[in-house]
Amino acid sequence: MTTLVLTLVGSDRAGIVAAVASAVDAAGGNWEDSELAELSGAFAGIVQVSVPAAGAESLRTALEDLPGLITVAVAATPSTPASAVREITLQVLGNDRPGIVREISAALSARTVSIERMATQTRDAAMSGGRLFEATITASVPEGVDIAVVRDDLERIAAEIQVDVTLAD
Repeated sequence: MTTLVLTLVGSDRAGIVAAVASAVDAAGGNWEDSELAELSGAFAGIVQVSVPAAGAESLRTALEDLPGLITVAVAATPSTPASAVREITLQVLGNDRPGIVREISAALSARTVSIERMATQTRDAAMSGGRLFEATITASVPEGVDIAVVRDDLERIAAEIQVDVTLAD
C-alpha cells in the first residue's frame, strides 16, 4: 500500500466528501486521517489515504475529474522515521487584531516547534462590542527543546500583543 496525502480545494457543495470517498474506494484505497472545512462557501480538505500502488494514478485522475474542485494535489508521504517529540496544546484568546497568528507561529518556529493542528475563529465579544480572536493549536516539540523556554517566549509575546496564551503539555 502507498500512503498519499490529498489536498482538495473548491466550491462547497453537498456530496463533495462522498464523491472523494467514492473515488478513494474505487481505487481500492482506505480513508485514514482527514481535516475538512467549509469557510465562506469554499471547501478545503487534507486527507491521508492508503491505496495499492497500482491505484494511485487512477485515484489522481478520478479526483481531478470531480466537479467543483479547483485544486487537487496528491503527494506520496515520505517514509522517514520521526524523531522523538512531545505534544503541547495552546489556547489563545484576545481582542482580534492583525498579527496574532504571525507572532505566535514565529515564536514556535524559532524553537523548532511544529504546528500539527490549528483552529482559529473570531467572534463578537459579549460586553465590549468588539471582536475576539480564539485559537487552539496542537504542536510537536522535538526532543531537546526546553518547553519552559517555549512557554517563556509565548508569555512574552502574549504580553506584547495583549492576548492570553495557555500552554498545556
